[in-house]
Amino acid sequence: MNWAPALPLLAFTFVMLVLPATRLVNDTFALRGGGYGLDNILRVIDNPVDRQAVAGSLGLGVVQATLASLLGAPAAWLITRMRLGGRAFWLSLMNVASNFAGIGLAFGFVALIGSTGMLTLILGGLFGIEDPFPSTGSFTGMNIVYLYFNVPMFVLLTLPALSVLKDDWQEAAAVCHATRWQFWRHVGVPVLAPFVIAGWLLVFTWTIGVYAVAYAVAASPGSQKLITLQIGATLESSVFGLERAAVLSVLLMLLAAGTTVLYRLSLKRAQRWL
Repeated sequence: MNWAPALPLLAFTFVMLVLPATRLVNDTFALRGGGYGLDNILRVIDNPVDRQAVAGSLGLGVVQATLASLLGAPAAWLITRMRLGGRAFWLSLMNVASNFAGIGLAFGFVALIGSTGMLTLILGGLFGIEDPFPSTGSFTGMNIVYLYFNVPMFVLLTLPALSVLKDDWQEAAAVCHATRWQFWRHVGVPVLAPFVIAGWLLVFTWTIGVYAVAYAVAASPGSQKLITLQIGATLESSVFGLERAAVLSVLLMLLAAGTTVLYRLSLKRAQRWL
Protein backbone atom coordinates (compact mmCIF):
# COMPACT_ATOMS: atom_id res chain seq x y z
CA MET A 1 0.00 0.00 0.00
CA ASN A 2 2.92 2.35 0.54
CA TRP A 3 3.67 2.10 -3.18
CA ALA A 4 0.06 2.74 -4.26
CA PRO A 5 0.39 6.54 -4.77
CA ALA A 6 3.45 6.01 -6.97
CA LEU A 7 1.97 3.28 -9.17
CA PRO A 8 0.36 5.64 -11.76
CA LEU A 9 3.65 7.51 -12.21
CA LEU A 10 5.62 4.27 -12.43
CA ALA A 11 3.18 2.89 -14.99
CA PHE A 12 3.40 6.08 -17.05
CA THR A 13 7.20 5.99 -16.88
CA PHE A 14 7.25 2.36 -17.96
CA VAL A 15 4.96 2.92 -20.95
CA MET A 16 6.38 6.27 -22.12
CA LEU A 17 10.08 5.82 -21.33
CA VAL A 18 11.13 2.24 -20.63
CA LEU A 19 9.28 0.52 -23.47
CA PRO A 20 10.30 3.07 -26.17
CA ALA A 21 13.90 3.02 -24.96
CA THR A 22 13.92 -0.77 -25.10
CA ARG A 23 12.51 -0.69 -28.63
CA LEU A 24 15.18 1.79 -29.73
CA VAL A 25 17.98 -0.35 -28.32
CA ASN A 26 16.53 -3.41 -30.05
CA ASP A 27 16.26 -1.59 -33.41
CA THR A 28 19.82 -0.35 -33.04
CA PHE A 29 21.27 -3.85 -33.02
CA ALA A 30 18.60 -5.74 -35.00
CA LEU A 31 19.60 -6.62 -38.56
CA ARG A 32 17.18 -6.56 -41.49
CA GLY A 33 18.06 -10.11 -42.44
CA GLY A 34 17.56 -11.34 -38.91
CA GLY A 35 19.75 -11.58 -35.86
CA TYR A 36 21.70 -8.88 -34.12
CA GLY A 37 24.96 -7.10 -34.82
CA LEU A 38 26.77 -3.79 -35.10
CA ASP A 39 26.07 -3.16 -38.79
CA ASN A 40 23.59 -0.34 -38.12
CA ILE A 41 26.05 1.45 -35.86
CA LEU A 42 28.89 1.03 -38.35
CA ARG A 43 26.76 2.47 -41.17
CA VAL A 44 26.05 5.58 -39.09
CA ILE A 45 29.74 5.93 -38.21
CA ASP A 46 30.72 5.61 -41.88
CA ASN A 47 28.17 8.23 -42.96
CA PRO A 48 29.89 11.68 -43.07
CA VAL A 49 26.55 13.47 -42.69
CA ASP A 50 25.82 11.62 -39.45
CA ARG A 51 29.30 12.37 -38.17
CA GLN A 52 28.74 16.06 -38.94
CA ALA A 53 25.43 15.89 -37.08
CA VAL A 54 27.07 14.42 -33.98
CA ALA A 55 29.86 17.01 -34.08
CA GLY A 56 27.34 19.80 -34.67
CA SER A 57 25.15 18.80 -31.72
CA LEU A 58 28.13 18.39 -29.39
CA GLY A 59 29.59 21.72 -30.49
CA LEU A 60 26.27 23.52 -30.08
CA GLY A 61 25.75 21.95 -26.66
CA VAL A 62 29.22 22.92 -25.41
CA VAL A 63 28.95 26.50 -26.70
CA GLN A 64 25.46 26.96 -25.31
CA ALA A 65 26.29 25.50 -21.90
CA THR A 66 29.42 27.65 -21.66
CA LEU A 67 27.69 30.88 -22.73
CA ALA A 68 24.71 30.17 -20.48
CA SER A 69 27.07 29.64 -17.54
CA LEU A 70 29.07 32.80 -18.23
CA LEU A 71 25.94 34.92 -18.61
CA GLY A 72 23.64 33.12 -16.20
CA ALA A 73 25.88 32.68 -13.16
CA PRO A 74 26.45 36.44 -12.56
CA ALA A 75 22.75 37.10 -13.26
CA ALA A 76 21.67 34.46 -10.75
CA TRP A 77 24.11 35.86 -8.18
CA LEU A 78 22.72 39.37 -8.61
CA ILE A 79 19.12 38.14 -8.33
CA THR A 80 19.87 36.40 -5.03
CA ARG A 81 21.10 39.76 -3.67
CA MET A 82 17.99 41.70 -4.75
CA ARG A 83 15.10 42.73 -2.56
CA LEU A 84 11.90 40.72 -2.66
CA GLY A 85 10.13 42.89 -5.23
CA GLY A 86 13.00 42.98 -7.72
CA ARG A 87 13.67 39.28 -7.25
CA ALA A 88 10.02 38.40 -7.94
CA PHE A 89 10.03 40.51 -11.11
CA TRP A 90 13.17 38.91 -12.54
CA LEU A 91 12.09 35.40 -11.55
CA SER A 92 8.79 35.91 -13.38
CA LEU A 93 10.67 37.16 -16.43
CA MET A 94 13.07 34.22 -16.34
CA ASN A 95 10.20 31.73 -16.01
CA VAL A 96 8.44 33.14 -19.05
CA ALA A 97 11.60 33.23 -21.17
CA SER A 98 12.74 29.72 -20.23
CA ASN A 99 9.36 28.21 -21.12
CA PHE A 100 8.85 30.19 -24.33
CA ALA A 101 10.63 27.81 -26.67
CA GLY A 102 9.66 25.85 -29.72
CA ILE A 103 7.97 26.96 -32.92
CA GLY A 104 6.72 30.24 -31.45
CA LEU A 105 10.19 31.35 -30.38
CA ALA A 106 11.72 30.36 -33.71
CA PHE A 107 9.07 32.28 -35.64
CA GLY A 108 9.67 35.33 -33.43
CA PHE A 109 13.39 35.37 -34.19
CA VAL A 110 12.83 34.78 -37.92
CA ALA A 111 10.33 37.66 -37.95
CA LEU A 112 12.80 39.88 -36.07
CA ILE A 113 16.28 39.15 -37.44
CA GLY A 114 15.61 36.89 -40.41
CA SER A 115 16.50 37.87 -43.96
CA THR A 116 13.17 39.72 -44.22
CA GLY A 117 12.76 40.36 -40.50
CA MET A 118 11.52 43.63 -39.08
CA LEU A 119 14.81 44.70 -37.49
CA THR A 120 16.77 43.60 -40.57
CA LEU A 121 14.58 45.72 -42.85
CA ILE A 122 14.78 48.72 -40.52
CA LEU A 123 18.59 48.64 -40.38
CA GLY A 124 18.78 48.16 -44.12
CA GLY A 125 16.28 50.90 -44.95
CA LEU A 126 17.50 53.56 -42.52
CA PHE A 127 21.24 52.90 -42.38
CA GLY A 128 21.93 50.83 -45.48
CA ILE A 129 23.26 47.91 -43.44
CA GLU A 130 22.95 44.74 -45.49
CA ASP A 131 22.63 41.40 -43.71
CA PRO A 132 23.30 42.73 -40.19
CA PHE A 133 22.52 39.40 -38.55
CA PRO A 134 23.72 35.87 -39.27
CA SER A 135 21.25 33.44 -40.77
CA THR A 136 19.04 31.87 -38.10
CA GLY A 137 19.87 28.49 -39.60
CA SER A 138 23.63 28.96 -39.21
CA PHE A 139 25.63 27.85 -36.20
CA THR A 140 25.95 31.44 -34.93
CA GLY A 141 22.30 32.20 -35.56
CA MET A 142 21.14 29.10 -33.72
CA ASN A 143 23.32 30.04 -30.77
CA ILE A 144 21.62 33.44 -30.60
CA VAL A 145 18.17 31.83 -30.61
CA TYR A 146 19.07 29.15 -28.06
CA LEU A 147 20.47 31.69 -25.61
CA TYR A 148 17.01 33.21 -25.28
CA PHE A 149 15.77 30.25 -23.23
CA ASN A 150 19.01 28.62 -22.08
CA VAL A 151 20.27 31.58 -20.03
CA PRO A 152 16.98 31.96 -18.08
CA MET A 153 16.87 28.20 -17.59
CA PHE A 154 20.41 28.19 -16.21
CA VAL A 155 19.49 31.02 -13.83
CA LEU A 156 16.42 29.16 -12.55
CA LEU A 157 18.40 25.93 -12.13
CA THR A 158 21.26 27.48 -10.17
CA LEU A 159 19.44 30.25 -8.31
CA PRO A 160 18.48 28.15 -5.24
CA ALA A 161 22.01 26.76 -5.00
CA LEU A 162 23.74 30.14 -5.07
CA SER A 163 22.01 31.10 -1.83
CA VAL A 164 24.24 28.56 -0.07
CA LEU A 165 27.02 31.17 -0.08
CA LYS A 166 26.20 33.05 3.09
CA ASP A 167 26.98 36.66 3.88
CA ASP A 168 28.39 35.53 7.22
CA TRP A 169 31.25 33.83 5.40
CA GLN A 170 32.21 37.06 3.66
CA GLU A 171 32.09 38.92 6.97
CA ALA A 172 34.24 36.26 8.64
CA ALA A 173 36.77 36.48 5.82
CA ALA A 174 36.85 40.27 6.13
CA VAL A 175 37.45 40.01 9.88
CA CYS A 176 40.43 37.77 9.10
CA HIS A 177 41.77 40.53 6.79
CA ALA A 178 41.01 38.55 3.64
CA THR A 179 40.54 40.60 0.50
CA ARG A 180 37.51 40.16 -1.74
CA TRP A 181 39.70 38.36 -4.28
CA GLN A 182 40.99 35.97 -1.61
CA PHE A 183 37.43 35.24 -0.46
CA TRP A 184 36.28 34.33 -3.96
CA ARG A 185 39.49 32.42 -4.71
CA HIS A 186 39.43 30.23 -1.60
CA VAL A 187 35.75 30.16 -0.58
CA GLY A 188 33.29 31.53 -3.14
CA VAL A 189 34.45 29.78 -6.31
CA PRO A 190 35.13 26.35 -4.69
CA VAL A 191 31.67 26.39 -3.09
CA LEU A 192 29.75 27.52 -6.18
CA ALA A 193 31.74 25.59 -8.80
CA PRO A 194 29.87 22.25 -8.39
CA PHE A 195 26.51 24.02 -8.74
CA VAL A 196 27.66 25.88 -11.85
CA ILE A 197 29.02 22.65 -13.35
CA ALA A 198 25.70 20.92 -12.64
CA GLY A 199 23.84 23.71 -14.43
CA TRP A 200 26.30 23.49 -17.33
CA LEU A 201 25.59 19.78 -17.70
CA LEU A 202 21.81 20.26 -17.68
CA VAL A 203 21.94 23.01 -20.31
CA PHE A 204 24.22 20.85 -22.47
CA THR A 205 21.82 17.90 -22.24
CA TRP A 206 18.80 20.07 -22.99
CA THR A 207 20.48 21.73 -25.98
CA ILE A 208 21.50 18.56 -27.81
CA GLY A 209 17.96 17.19 -27.45
CA VAL A 210 16.03 20.22 -28.80
CA TYR A 211 14.26 19.55 -32.09
CA ALA A 212 11.42 22.03 -32.68
CA VAL A 213 13.53 25.19 -32.43
CA ALA A 214 16.32 23.76 -34.59
CA TYR A 215 13.87 22.57 -37.24
CA ALA A 216 11.99 25.88 -37.35
CA VAL A 217 14.97 28.26 -37.55
CA ALA A 218 16.87 26.27 -40.17
CA ALA A 219 17.03 28.43 -43.28
CA SER A 220 16.81 25.38 -45.52
CA PRO A 221 16.79 21.60 -45.06
CA GLY A 222 20.25 20.45 -44.09
CA SER A 223 21.60 23.94 -43.41
CA GLN A 224 22.74 22.87 -39.98
CA LYS A 225 23.57 19.26 -39.17
CA LEU A 226 22.29 18.16 -35.76
CA ILE A 227 21.43 14.76 -34.32
CA THR A 228 17.78 15.65 -33.73
CA LEU A 229 17.42 17.04 -37.25
CA GLN A 230 18.93 13.88 -38.71
CA ILE A 231 16.47 11.76 -36.72
CA GLY A 232 13.58 13.85 -38.02
CA ALA A 233 14.86 13.68 -41.60
CA THR A 234 15.16 9.90 -41.33
CA LEU A 235 11.60 9.50 -40.06
CA GLU A 236 10.27 11.73 -42.86
CA SER A 237 12.18 9.95 -45.64
CA SER A 238 11.55 6.55 -47.13
CA VAL A 239 15.16 6.23 -48.31
CA PHE A 240 16.69 5.55 -44.90
CA GLY A 241 15.56 2.77 -42.63
CA LEU A 242 14.43 3.40 -39.09
CA GLU A 243 17.63 1.79 -37.87
CA ARG A 244 19.50 5.05 -38.51
CA ALA A 245 17.05 7.00 -36.34
CA ALA A 246 17.29 4.33 -33.65
CA VAL A 247 21.11 4.51 -33.55
CA LEU A 248 21.10 8.31 -33.28
CA SER A 249 18.37 8.19 -30.64
CA VAL A 250 20.32 5.71 -28.54
CA LEU A 251 23.35 7.97 -28.87
CA LEU A 252 21.29 10.84 -27.44
CA MET A 253 20.15 8.55 -24.63
CA LEU A 254 23.74 7.63 -23.80
CA LEU A 255 24.81 11.28 -23.80
CA ALA A 256 21.91 12.18 -21.54
CA ALA A 257 22.68 9.27 -19.19
CA GLY A 258 26.36 10.22 -19.02
CA THR A 259 25.68 13.86 -18.24
CA THR A 260 23.08 12.82 -15.65
CA VAL A 261 25.69 10.72 -13.84
CA LEU A 262 28.13 13.65 -13.88
CA TYR A 263 25.32 15.93 -12.69
CA ARG A 264 24.63 13.67 -9.72
CA LEU A 265 28.34 13.55 -8.84
CA SER A 266 28.54 17.36 -8.96
CA LEU A 267 25.53 17.73 -6.69
CA LYS A 268 26.92 15.12 -4.31
CA ARG A 269 30.09 17.17 -3.96
CA ALA A 270 28.08 20.37 -3.55
CA GLN A 271 25.75 18.98 -0.88
CA ARG A 272 28.47 19.04 1.73
CA TRP A 273 27.87 22.81 1.98
CA LEU A 274 24.10 22.45 2.48
